Order: sequence, then C-alpha cells, then structure tokens
Amino acid sequence: MVLSSFDAHHPPQRELLDECVHCGFCLPTCPTYLLDGEEMDSPRGRIYLMDLASRGEIPLDATFARHIDGCLGCLACVTACPSGVRYDRLLEATRPQVERNIPRPVADAAFRRLIFRLFPYPGRLRAVTALGLLYQRLGIQYALRRSRLLDRLPARARTLDTLLPPVRLRELFARTPRFVPAKSKPRMRVALLAGCAQRVFFSHVNAATARVLAAEGCDVLVPAGQQCCGALSLHAGLETDAARRARRTIDAFAKHDVDAVVVNVAGCGSTMKEYGELLREDPEYRDRAAAFSAKVRDVHELLAELEPVAPRHPIRARVAYHDACHLANAQRVTAQPRQVLGTIPELEIVDIAEPEICCGSAGVYNLVQPEAAERLGRRKAEHLLAARPDIVATGNAGCLLQIRRFLDAGIPVVHPIELLDAAISNGGRFTPAG
Repeated sequence: MVLSSFDAHHPPQRELLDECVHCGFCLPTCPTYLLDGEEMDSPRGRIYLMDLASRGEIPLDATFARHIDGCLGCLACVTACPSGVRYDRLLEATRPQVERNIPRPVADAAFRRLIFRLFPYPGRLRAVTALGLLYQRLGIQYALRRSRLLDRLPARARTLDTLLPPVRLRELFARTPRFVPAKSKPRMRVALLAGCAQRVFFSHVNAATARVLAAEGCDVLVPAGQQCCGALSLHAGLETDAARRARRTIDAFAKHDVDAVVVNVAGCGSTMKEYGELLREDPEYRDRAAAFSAKVRDVHELLAELEPVAPRHPIRARVAYHDACHLANAQRVTAQPRQVLGTIPELEIVDIAEPEICCGSAGVYNLVQPEAAERLGRRKAEHLLAARPDIVATGNAGCLLQIRRFLDAGIPVVHPIELLDAAISNGGRFTPAG
C-alpha cells in the first residue's frame, strides 16, 4: 500500500496526475519557467512534485510549498496542453494541502492573514484606501519616495505602496444603483456582481457595465447583501473559506429570478462558474451551485451573444487588448472581448507579443510573490508599449492595477466596458476615470 504524503481530504487524483506525459508543450507558456528556466517551477515540474508526494516519496515541506506557491495559477498551460491535462484541478487540490499541512514562517503567515482580513471586505478596504489617499494627499508618499526610505522596506510593503489606484474619494464610496431598467424593450433580466476590490477601486466600471447592459435591453439588478465570491480564497488554497463565500453568494442572488448572472472581473467569473465543483459534496447546495454556475456569464460573453441594438459613436483610438488569464484560460473567453470592442466604429484593436504570458497580478500573487510579479509586470508593460497604443484595455481588476503600476507612460489602462459605454452613452467622448 502506497502511503501518500497528502492527507485524505481531496488530494490530487491519481488519474489526473497520470495524464501528464511530460512532453514540455506547457513550458513556453509558463511565466515562472520563462523567468528562470527552473524545471520545478514549470507545470510539468510541479506535477512531478505532486506525483512524488502522492506516492509518499517526498514530504510536504517548505521546498514543496515554495514551488507550489510560485505558481500564478494563470492556467496558460491548460490551454497549451495537447493531452488535455487538468492542471487547474491538480493545483486546486494541492494548494489546500499546502495550507493545511505545511507551517508557514510567522511573518509570511501574518501577512497572508492580513490580506484575507482586508481584501474580501469592501468596508475595510474602503477605510484603508481612504487612509492611503490621505497618505498621498499629505505628501507622505512623495517624501518617502524622495528620501528612498521606501527602497529599504520589504518587497511586499513596496508593492502595497505602488498598487494604490488613482481613485477619487467620492468614487471610493460610490454605489451602483440596485436596479437599472432597460433603455429599450427588455430582452433579458440580469444580476450584476459588484465584487470586492471592483466595487471599491472600480465602481465606475460597475456603473458603466450597468449602463451598457441597460442600453442593450437588459433590466439590471445589483443584489443587496453581496459579499466576496470566494475567488481570492479558492486561488490561495483556502478551500473551506471559498466554499462558505460561495454559499453566501448563491443565497444573495437566489432572491432574484434572472436569466443570467453577469460578472466583469475575470477571476470572480472563473470561480463562480466552478461553484458546482466546489460544492459538489454539499447535499444542500450541490444542485443549487450547479444551476447558479450555469447562469454565470462574463459581460463580454453576454454582450457577444446579444445582437447590438444601441447605436455606437466612433472612438478614434488604437487599443491594445490584454487577455486576463482567468478570462482566456479558465473561461476560454478570448474572441468575445475583441468582438465587443469591434462594434465601436473607428476603434483599432492591436495584438501584443506574448499574449498568453500573465502580467503578474494573479489574485494576490503580486502581494505574496512581489519579485516575480514585478518582473512579469515589467515584461508585460514592455510588450504593451511596443504595440504603440493610445489605450490599454483588460477585463480584470487585478490586471488593471498591475499594468497601471508598470506601464507608467501616461497611457490610460481601462476595462473594455468603459470604451463601449463611452461609445454608447457619451457620444464617443472617452475620459478615463481617475
């Protein structure tokens, strides 16, 4: 009998581990392998480690955790794999094993607790962001940067300093209306996820999403009582917390009879589409979760399914579109954002080099793995600049924050829905928020 190093609660499945033939097609698409060429920081290398641990040939220790933690979870390898290896399922099974069985250093554990006691709670995030704005307005940030004191701080602290978005105080406390009626004959009734960081940092994107959907004949509801959908927890291996948040999200939306649940954040959408899998062993929520997931649509996905009815005004601009990983790889939504942007007259959409390589955001990755995230962020910024865009567009809150941090060239970084909103509601006049 093989004695596994994993515990008995949902370890990586043997049949999934055996699907990998170690061909190496995943290597060119893996951001961490691309950075340093380390085999154990590639998808097949991590699968090999999982396989050895499953056979009890290596322990679950700090070395194992380092290589699993180093994965962004971008899932570009899943898209590239010719054998259809479900690395996403393997990673989702392994990360909870790391969290349960490998003690973290005190400082690392404390920092992670801080993240998960802050980011999933919009009220707390607003309060901290308001303090951050004060930190900027009083000139403290400028003084610290000028004195180079920030350079002496740990990388994680420097990342927190640079990720604060250009949000105005009045936008910080803005609320999307609970109901936005269709502007023409109603074609659908939809519910919109407000999000956590999305509603704090990008409330204007939620407002634009509601306006665009209404213009296209959708009655839009924003259910009260929404909390975090669980995406951050799930991607970090906090399986129990993710399941708890999934149940609350299902309950909040269950009060409304809608045709679709619309999401404008790639990471949230990918998790919500997997609620059926996450709650598969919960007899009370299993069927409800599967039915809920079947209704989830990314906003680009839904708009691409609807025949446009709202007139578009021209926007004369060159737009570089960045594929958010959890939109392109987890949800396989790649053509639809380009199709939606393509309905705007005179808007030129340009491709970038290495579109499959993650920008380094990846949920909380840029906070807990700041050095690798910075290298990837700078690499992505270089490719975006090489495309000579007037505007950069991407459909995920984390990507927006990460790319803004490194682009630093006066080029607006926006959600595609902002451009569509300008074309429909603002006569083609586009003014970036912030």
